[in-house]
Amino acid sequence: MKIIKQEYKINAPIEKVWEALTDSKEIERWSGAKATMKPQEGTKFKLWDGEIYGTNVKVVPLKTLVQNWYSGDWDKPSILTFNLEKKDAKTVVKLTHQGVPENELNDIENGWKDYYMNPLKELVEEN
Repeated sequence: MKIIKQEYKINAPIEKVWEALTDSKEIERWSGAKATMKPQEGTKFKLWDGEIYGTNVKVVPLKTLVQNWYSGDWDKPSILTFNLEKKDAKTVVKLTHQGVPENELNDIENGWKDYYMNPLKELVEEN
């Protein structure tokens, strides 16, 4: 199992970035797919019409989101952590994805950039 670490500097307030990570309607706006998400510990979520699913393990509003992530036929979850930090009027998002299957590492690493964080960043920066 592998670990992915990425950092994004987003030119938007931390509140907007948090909402884009945790609000179903905002997730649907940047992903273009059906999403179910509530920013509460213990709640289940689904992204991309259920292709990705799991549970919110830890939720510290405007600061930390930790999730168990499943994709496809994984027998155990990977662990995803978003840490947010306010820098002036900008937000720094540190993403750590642990337990990524080695045979999916490149696809998932690129997927974070191409399908998740860059579309999210574009949405919150334009509003």
